[in-house]
Amino acid sequence: MPELTTKTLQEYDQNYVWHPFTQMRDWEAEPPTVITRGEGCYLIDSDGNRYLDGVASVWTNVHGHCRREINDAIKKQVDRLEHSTQLGLANDQAAILAKRLVEIAPTGLCKVFYSDNGSTAVEIGIKMAFQYQQHRGGDAARKTRFISFRNAYHGDTLGAVSVGGIDLFHGVFRPLLFPTIQAPSPYCYRCELCPEQDSERCSRLCLAELERLMATHADETAGLVIEPLVQGAGGMIVHPPGFLKRVRELCDRHDILMIADEVAVGFGRTGTMFACQQEGVTPDIMALSKGITAGYLPLAATMATQKVYDAFLGDYRELKTFFHGHTFTGNPIACATALASLDLFETDRLLESLPPKIEYLQTRLNALEELSQVGNVRQRGLLGGIELVRNRVSKEPYPWEERVGMQVCQEAKKHGLLLRPLGNTIVVFPPLAITLAELKLLMDGIEVSIRSITTPDA
Repeated sequence: MPELTTKTLQEYDQNYVWHPFTQMRDWEAEPPTVITRGEGCYLIDSDGNRYLDGVASVWTNVHGHCRREINDAIKKQVDRLEHSTQLGLANDQAAILAKRLVEIAPTGLCKVFYSDNGSTAVEIGIKMAFQYQQHRGGDAARKTRFISFRNAYHGDTLGAVSVGGIDLFHGVFRPLLFPTIQAPSPYCYRCELCPEQDSERCSRLCLAELERLMATHADETAGLVIEPLVQGAGGMIVHPPGFLKRVRELCDRHDILMIADEVAVGFGRTGTMFACQQEGVTPDIMALSKGITAGYLPLAATMATQKVYDAFLGDYRELKTFFHGHTFTGNPIACATALASLDLFETDRLLESLPPKIEYLQTRLNALEELSQVGNVRQRGLLGGIELVRNRVSKEPYPWEERVGMQVCQEAKKHGLLLRPLGNTIVVFPPLAITLAELKLLMDGIEVSIRSITTPDA
């Protein structure tokens, strides 16, 4: 097949592709950038222009693009076995990966159920928690509801949407969803419980309300779903220290399963392999995806404790089987990719390399907070959020329709950066392998783009 021109590729895309989270009328208004190659922390378009990948290709890339070691692992596996069902069969790569995941996960998570993306990993966790309570029987069978948090995002399948808390994304689907018990999430910049922006007070108030909800609804609540440490799509909202650990304690007290959604924050993003490990927390169920294959292939895993797993064991006639599965569950190529990624964590000493990058990011974000159109900055590990406002003092937000966040990201492309905002929050989420020099380039470009697009009040 002859190489197609940029113009032809753009026409194909605009004529035939429907993009996610995109108003297609706007998309069709101008030719898109067409990415054809990746190299290190850079993406390269069909005209040869290079862009620093500032959002790790939607929060997935870990080691940079086209790492030889991962490429070789995929090629080797393709020549051995492309796919084999897990219905009645095992495959070597899925078995080896499950063991590796158990070895690095929070202590006590010991079983791995595979799927193919973050939404389904969370959906599986919800179904596991529900069915677990049914198998317990007695009063536990009445535990059919879930506690979720405001500002939460857990994916786009209907179960995952049900435990979400962002009306912009989820409101239109409300008639299709099951109701949840929604708890406040500590967000000191714009928190209805704590307008004074006192993080410790905010955390105490939110935990007190969560405890009240648990005490009221414990007899009907199967599980609680939480994004540990950081609510990602809600705007990179960072929870105060100790909040997660306290939630774990409350779940234990009220006999509620804790489901940790580590889809975005897992695999080193917050500075440890998993976010839960920073507060010594082991959830009953943990959902993983995104970074599990370093951004290469669709794969997800839902991990569970022995307690949860044992509730599904029984005689065939008891129908305690977990009736859930995917065609590509435990795909050998995807699992081989994940294993190669875990090997690189060790050979590159990737976690050990993160502290100076995290410190530098914190320094640059704190400096940005001095800009008159930056209302708040948030950071945990190698991720950050820069919230843009019309006025820093009043915290008056920009109107949604002005698309200021998107304008900043479009300006950043002129400086060789690829970014994607969450409304008017600029997301900083580079590959973990980014160098300090590249991180400086990223933050310099973000700063100049914010200054260029936002205009200080007279």
